[in-house]
Parts: sequence; C-alpha cells; structure tokens
Amino acid sequence: MALRKPRYRVDLSSLQAVCEANFYRLRQLMPDMAETDESHIVLDAAGEPQRLVLQVLERCPYTTTLRLRHEKQHQWLTPPSMEVRLYHDARMAEVTVVHQRRRFRSVYPYPNEQMLQPDEKFQLNQFLGEWLGYCHRHGQSAQPVLINR
Repeated sequence: MALRKPRYRVDLSSLQAVCEANFYRLRQLMPDMAETDESHIVLDAAGEPQRLVLQVLERCPYTTTLRLRHEKQHQWLTPPSMEVRLYHDARMAEVTVVHQRRRFRSVYPYPNEQMLQPDEKFQLNQFLGEWLGYCHRHGQSAQPVLINR
C-alpha cells in the first residue's frame, strides 16, 4: 500500500507576509513611482555591470503595475522579467506575469503538464523578494534617489 502525500494547502498568512515585504522593498527601490515612469538599478554581477529596469505600466487610484526586467540579454540564459501589481491600500505587491505567463492559481495539482509546483504562486512571490533583496544589498540607483518622508 502506497502512502499518499497530503494535498498542499495555501499558507495565506505566509503569502501575505511575502507580498507585504515585497511592497516595501519596491517602494524603497522606486520611492517616486507616483511621478516617475522608469527607474534603473545598476548591479555588479560577477564584475559585469547589469541594469534592472523598473517600469511603471499602469497607475490607478489604488494600484500600480510595474514591469521588472534585466536590460542585458545573455546568450544561454533568459534573464528574469515579471510584472508586479502593487495594491497601495493593502500595502502588498503580487507577481502577476512571469515570462508572458499570466494569472497564477494558488494551488496546482501535481504533477501537471506545465510542470508547475503546487505552490507556484508563493514561490514566484518569494523569488521576487529574494531578487529585490539582492538589489537592495548590491545595487546602485542609476539616477539620484530622493527619499520622501
């Protein structure tokens, strides 16, 4: 008799915590996103400068949608690019698009044809947090940063 693995259940409080942290990381990297359409963060990756571009795609009264992408392309690796929606009233940021793929479910059956993990949505938002944390630690703004207090 084979033991069945328990079905994955969404840990909503952990997902919300990751989304809240990402909101604050993005606000620190682009504090003037209400007025500026694009911001550049210069990263020194293995001695080779690269640029992360944060571009505002849409501004609404309660949300802002950003595209995050690396400016430099590699021959053998597609750099990460994603769209993130910031919910200003809830103070949360959620990954909505990754490499042209939209709308992620909270839970996926596993295995599945797309080879997505059961907690794909959580993992994408956690990856965003790690990416933004790296930018905080190792990045420099390509333009002067004015901090509004």
